[in-house]
Amino acid sequence: MGPVGAGLVTEPGNIETIAELGLIFLLYLIGLEIDIPKLLASGRILIITGLVQYPLCVVFGVVVTKLVIAAGIGGELLATGTYAPVYIGFVLAASSTLLVVKLFQESHQLDTEAGRISVGLLIFQDIWAIVVIAIQPNVDAPEIGPILLSFTGITVLALLAVLFARYIIPIGFRWIAKTPEVIFMAALSWCFIVIFLGVNLDVIVHAVLGLDLHIAVGAEMGALIAGATIASLPYSTEIVGKVGVMKDFFVTLFFIGLGMSIPAPESYSVLVLACILVVMALLARYLLFFPLLYYAGLDRRNAMVTSTRLAQISEFSLVIGFLGVQLGHITSNLNSSFIFAFVITALLTPALFRKADAIHDKLGALLERIGIKEPVEKAAGDEESYNVAILGFHRVASSLLHDLGHKHPGMMSRVLVVDFNVNLHSGIATRGAVVKYGDLSNTDTLHHAGVDKARVIVCTIPDDVLKGTTNRQIVKAARHVNPDAIIIANAIELTESKKLYEAGADFVYLQRIEAARAVGVAIEKALAGEIGAHRSALEEREGEWHARNEVL
Repeated sequence: MGPVGAGLVTEPGNIETIAELGLIFLLYLIGLEIDIPKLLASGRILIITGLVQYPLCVVFGVVVTKLVIAAGIGGELLATGTYAPVYIGFVLAASSTLLVVKLFQESHQLDTEAGRISVGLLIFQDIWAIVVIAIQPNVDAPEIGPILLSFTGITVLALLAVLFARYIIPIGFRWIAKTPEVIFMAALSWCFIVIFLGVNLDVIVHAVLGLDLHIAVGAEMGALIAGATIASLPYSTEIVGKVGVMKDFFVTLFFIGLGMSIPAPESYSVLVLACILVVMALLARYLLFFPLLYYAGLDRRNAMVTSTRLAQISEFSLVIGFLGVQLGHITSNLNSSFIFAFVITALLTPALFRKADAIHDKLGALLERIGIKEPVEKAAGDEESYNVAILGFHRVASSLLHDLGHKHPGMMSRVLVVDFNVNLHSGIATRGAVVKYGDLSNTDTLHHAGVDKARVIVCTIPDDVLKGTTNRQIVKAARHVNPDAIIIANAIELTESKKLYEAGADFVYLQRIEAARAVGVAIEKALAGEIGAHRSALEEREGEWHARNEVL
C-alpha cells in the first residue's frame, strides 16, 4: 500500500501515530504482567547478563564489522564514515520486545523461566537503548549528564506513578469495579496519564521550578511504568484481557506502518549487508547471550532456549538507526539494511521460537564436548521407592504439590518430581519432595531417576507447554519403564483422551472439564443462595487462594 508498492498511501506518517499505539499498549501489558518478585528471584542471572550483554554485543558488532570491511565486503555502505561499526553494534545488541513478548503470551509461557529471563533482558536492553539515544547527539564526546538526567526522569515518573497507584488508584477502581467498561476506560486513562506526565516532565519542571533539566520520559517507557504500578490490583487480569484486544489491532498497524516505511533498495549490496547483519545477530545470540546466561547460573537448556528466542533485531534499533541518519552519522542506505535485517529476523522469529528446544537437542553433543554440560542426573538408589512421581513441573504440578503437602505431609519424602528446570529445584525441595533433573521423553532418564519405582505416575503439563515431547510419548515411556504403575495424564483435546488410554494411561483428565465442574458447582450454589457458605467451606478446607505458598 505504501510509496514503494501500489502507492495507495503516499505519506506513511499518517499511520505512524496509530501504529505507535501498538507498541505503547504492548509495553503497558508487559508492565501489567511483570511479576517483580519472580524477576528478582532470577537476580544474579538477570542482573549479570542484563548489565554485560548489551555492551559486549556492541563490541562484537564493531569487531566483526571491521573484519567484514577488511575482507572487502560491504563497499561504500560500511566504508563511508567512522560510525558504521558502532551503529551495527547498537543494532545487534537488542532484541524485539514486541515480537518476543507476543509469542510468549500466545504460547502461555510468559511465566516460565525462559519467559521471565527473556522479559527481564528485554527491559535491560530497552534501558540501554535509552542510554544510547541520550548520547547519540554527543557521540564524539559523550557526556554523563544527559544520561543521568534521563534516569532521573524515569525515577521521578516511577515514584509519582507508584504513589498515585498505591493511595489513589485503588479508591477509584473500587468505585467503578461493577462496570467493566468503565474499568477498561480507566485503565487506558491511567496509561495515557502516566505517558502524558512522562513526555511533559520538562514542561512541568520548568513551570514549577523554572529549570530546564531535559528529564522527559518516552511514551514507551511511560507505558511500561504505568502497567507495572497497577499490576498488583485485583483488576489487572480484567485490564489485560480488555486491552489485549486493542493491542493486537494496533500491533497489526505497527507492522503495516513498518512495511510502508521499507525503502526500495538502491543496490543489491543493501540486501547483502542485511543478510550479513542477520547472521551476525544469530552469532551474537549463541556466542554471547548463551555463554553469559549459562555461566551466570541458568541451566543449559533454558540458556539456549532464551538465546534462540531473542534472535531478532529490536524496534529500538530502528529508532537508533533513524536518529543516526538524522545526525549524519550513517547513510540512509545503511539504515535501509537495518530495516531489511529487522524484517528478515522478524520472519524467522516464529520458527526459531518453536524450534528452540529442538536446536538445543541437536547441539547437545557439541556443547557436551566443549564442556557446557547439562546438570547431572541423580540416579535413584536401590532402596528408594516413591508413592507419586510427577513428570514435569508447571502450574498444575505446583498446586498439586501444595495440596499433597497440606493433606499428606508425611508422604512428601516419597514424592518424586522430575523436571529439567533446575532453577525450580530448590523451591520444590523445600516442600520436602525429592526432585531430580531429567528429560521426560527419554526412557533411560526416567528409569535412572527412579520412575520405575513409583506407584503412581502423573503428568500434568499440557502438550502446548511441553517441549520436545507429548503426553502420549511420556505415557508410552512411563509404561515401558514401569508396567505396574498407575499412570495419570492430561489432554487438551477431547479426542486425545482415547489415544492416551490406548498408549497406556489409567486415567486421563482435561483441565477445561475439571474447571467447568468446579464452576458448575459454584453456579448451583449461587442459584440456591448458598454461594457464601460454599466459598467459606472451600476456604476452610483448602485455604484462601492468595494465601497458598506455592513454588509457582
